[in-house]
Amino acid sequence: MFTGLVQGLGTVEAVEQTDDGVRLAIATPLASELAEGDSIAVNGVCLTAVAPAPERFAADVMNETLRRSSLAQASAGAQVNLELPLRAHDRLGGHVVQGHVDGLGTVAEVAPDGFARRIRIAAAPDLLRYVVEKGSIAVDGVSLTVAAVDDESLTVSLIPETLERTSLGAAAPGRTVNLEVDVLAKYVEKLVAR
Repeated sequence: MFTGLVQGLGTVEAVEQTDDGVRLAIATPLASELAEGDSIAVNGVCLTAVAPAPERFAADVMNETLRRSSLAQASAGAQVNLELPLRAHDRLGGHVVQGHVDGLGTVAEVAPDGFARRIRIAAAPDLLRYVVEKGSIAVDGVSLTVAAVDDESLTVSLIPETLERTSLGAAAPGRTVNLEVDVLAKYVEKLVAR
């Protein structure tokens, strides 16, 4: 389980593609905290660390994950958001994030808003039904508050800290992002449907 509070940026060093999936090699100081088999969220996708070393780790990305996430577009040199899993004694400063991407969105518009920046993200209606204004959403693994939502998109507002510490600071129209809705909304829908 994660909180959506990005702990650092990593740089994709290599992408090894096979018919069976992809192995990503990622450089980051956070790798020194990883052991073989540990979980780590990469752009909001929960992956398993393989061959961790002091400054890098690898992770295998199966075809199912490639079909559902923006990791299919990963390339050498790309920056990715990284978060280690929540420990039982840690503060839950964001919201409950599982690292299970629900769908993809596309940055439709980026606009300044004082010291913040508003980002409108186009997404499918079947995903947007779980999104509410002032609710939580994870965008590329970053826990954010929804500023607005309509039938075609959601809008988030990023403070300077988020712009500086995450890859969302470089978000531009056309960029594909991973979206994970608040898991509570999915559980409520299933329970109410019964």
